[in-house]
Amino acid sequence: MKAHGADSETIERTEQKVHRFIGATFIALALYVTVQSVWTLWKADVPEESLVGMILAGVSLVIMPLVSLGKIRAAQKSGSAALRAEAKETLACSYLSLTMLLGLGANAVAGWWWADPVSALLMVPWMIREGLEGWSDEESGIREW
Repeated sequence: MKAHGADSETIERTEQKVHRFIGATFIALALYVTVQSVWTLWKADVPEESLVGMILAGVSLVIMPLVSLGKIRAAQKSGSAALRAEAKETLACSYLSLTMLLGLGANAVAGWWWADPVSALLMVPWMIREGLEGWSDEESGIREW
């Protein structure tokens, strides 16, 4: 797909810049999740029960995968690696919503205050891998979805 008035070299450079930026944001997100989770565990910071938080996480868990799927389809049609990377970042938001919802639920039901930060930490290796792929301009397996 060719943008109006843009040559393929300009499009490719823009795609690479966006793909790298998204890779950097994945690394930043992994760093934030790590620091926040470790801090929460170290301080034994028990989260407050939040019905609004659980509802927002639930809504996000429904909406964000649909948004990600739409981005994946658009990326496949346009051949945009940057949009494919953005779709994965949107999916990461879904995963974070799931971990938050499970963590809040585990805390509310069983008193497992540590469930949310531990489950968030389990996502960090995936976020780092995606970030490194984005930064190195490697194609990832999103087309297989």
